[in-house]
Amino acid sequence: MRLAAMEKRLGVRLVNRSTRKISMTSEGETYLQHATRLVAELEALDEIVLGGGQAPRGLLRVNASLGFGRTVIAPLASTFTARHPEVEVQLEVTDRPIDLIDKGFDLAIRFGELPDNRINARRIMSNRRFMCASPAYLEKHGVPTTLNDLSSHRCIVHRQNDDAYGVWRFLIDGRTEIVKVHGAMSSNDGDIVLGWALDGQGIVIRSEWDLAKYLESGRLRRVLREFALPSADLYVYYPSKQNLAARSRAFINYLVKQLATD
Repeated sequence: MRLAAMEKRLGVRLVNRSTRKISMTSEGETYLQHATRLVAELEALDEIVLGGGQAPRGLLRVNASLGFGRTVIAPLASTFTARHPEVEVQLEVTDRPIDLIDKGFDLAIRFGELPDNRINARRIMSNRRFMCASPAYLEKHGVPTTLNDLSSHRCIVHRQNDDAYGVWRFLIDGRTEIVKVHGAMSSNDGDIVLGWALDGQGIVIRSEWDLAKYLESGRLRRVLREFALPSADLYVYYPSKQNLAARSRAFINYLVKQLATD
């Protein structure tokens, strides 16, 4: 058996075996991650050697944020593979950014500031962030007119990664001003906090992409328009510009074509 031979050669157990199931050991998971990356690199090398004019093919591993990955990237991956049937897309959605190289991903798609300025990235679309609330909430609690007013309002907090809890940052005259907000509700899921705002639970910060249809219909209204928030532009990032596989280039170009706003 090849697996047993591999374990003997490595001197470690790669899977745990029982009469009912088989599960990977931590060594097995590490081996699989690196093996997946090596296979992808070999496929990319084949594409380079055989010529860039060939149709994209091979395994493309993509990571994206939970909500956007589920509602937008997943359908785009489906139409992309319909156009390029020799490409196999593995899409994983996570609430936190991941280490591309360590986890063996080809591409990651994320909103907001890049996790590491040293990585290679391409902006897919611009995406401003707004404060907003439902008309019902504003009628009941009043409309804030200054940033200091936020301290007396119910603010719905979106907990993201390791950001300080309840801290909202604004861009004023080239500097960042921090406002500490309070509220009875918070979540690490953007769709949940948006739903609470629609229910009239308080003021929320969300991206233009998420808010567009609700602002247009009047279900939400912007507040404190004069105070700019850091943007949440959408980026695709990847480990290296050199030897970028044809499937990765094709998928990036496809995303830009479908989503670019400027």
